[in-house]
Amino acid sequence: MKSEMKDVLQSNILPFWLNKMVDYEYGGFYGQMTGEGVLNTTANKGGILNARILWSFSAAYRVLGNPEYLKAATRAKDYILTYFIDREFGGTYWELDYLGNPVDTKKQFYAIGFMIYGLSEYARATQNVAGMEAQSKEALDYAIQLFECIEEHSFDAVNNGYIEAQTRDWKEIADMRLSELDANYPKSQNTHLHIIESYTNLYRIWKDIRLEKALRNLITIFTDKILNPQTYHLDLFFGMDWTRGAGHLESYGHDIECSWLMHEAALILDDKRVLAFVEPIVRKVAQASEKGLNEDGSMTHETNLDTGYVDANRHWWVQAENVVGWVNIFQYFHEESALNKAIRGWQYIKDHLIDYTLGEWYWSCDAEGNINRKDDHAGFWKCPYHNSRMCIEILERL
Repeated sequence: MKSEMKDVLQSNILPFWLNKMVDYEYGGFYGQMTGEGVLNTTANKGGILNARILWSFSAAYRVLGNPEYLKAATRAKDYILTYFIDREFGGTYWELDYLGNPVDTKKQFYAIGFMIYGLSEYARATQNVAGMEAQSKEALDYAIQLFECIEEHSFDAVNNGYIEAQTRDWKEIADMRLSELDANYPKSQNTHLHIIESYTNLYRIWKDIRLEKALRNLITIFTDKILNPQTYHLDLFFGMDWTRGAGHLESYGHDIECSWLMHEAALILDDKRVLAFVEPIVRKVAQASEKGLNEDGSMTHETNLDTGYVDANRHWWVQAENVVGWVNIFQYFHEESALNKAIRGWQYIKDHLIDYTLGEWYWSCDAEGNINRKDDHAGFWKCPYHNSRMCIEILERL
């Protein structure tokens, strides 16, 4: 598994972005390639895509040491700092046009979290590289600024937790949704999941007491607010006072991803009491996600408990998190059955999701194995982050 993933990372995922998606004319990376493989050179450029490219190449350089990866990471970092940072109000823009002009200036804290994730990983990857001291410090300084931005504008000091979005100048915004697929609630598990992920990564290289406090609090938010105490699935949407939102969905990919990201946060804090509290919950959340496992080793996307509708599509990101989550259970709790789940999930990915011709992975397959070519091959949401992170996690863990 380890050697196969190293090969997929180096010969399939990263070369696609290096060879097909670099925008040499206007900087950074192109915003879209369709599911049919058609490059759209004038597509808008999303903050999430660019932050995830930054994280992916930074982490790949840190683990594998390929200078080509550092060059790509630096390209992503420079583009973000030049075009996505809002110099007037702080934070980062949601979306730019292909020329680098802001077209959606809202402040979505999910995206700002990913900027912290990418910038902190760049700082981590370059902190001991000769000649990179200034660039490493610059990335860390911006990551800290964005942390302070989230704490100032997103944190709800009355009810606890983090709100979804505001206007460019930090006012209330009517539509707080991440995408049209989401319900319009002020708080969500998804935003909290990726804030805890980014804060964990920042804490690796910046042991600040405020950040430590926020990280401890986020763990408690998951255990006390977001996790359903009856089922240990994640509830998805919440009001300001943590009233659970309408509609009962089970998102199995988020469940298994949460299990290892919550565990990672506790491990980074290096507090035995926190670990003793969290680790039984980690196992229960992973066990809850098993409801989405299929006979072929894949994981179903989600189920709507109100309507009974099951989205049985095998999304690329869900399959990647499925592998990491079960390897985490095997690694720390020595459950051999968990390793078998990871191996079967990896086999499904190799058989169905990797595009061996074009590079990268397909967005999804249906239950019969038919490839989804309607959704992007690369784009606003289709990034090299879940799949490259899976490979990197396995390289570092095993």
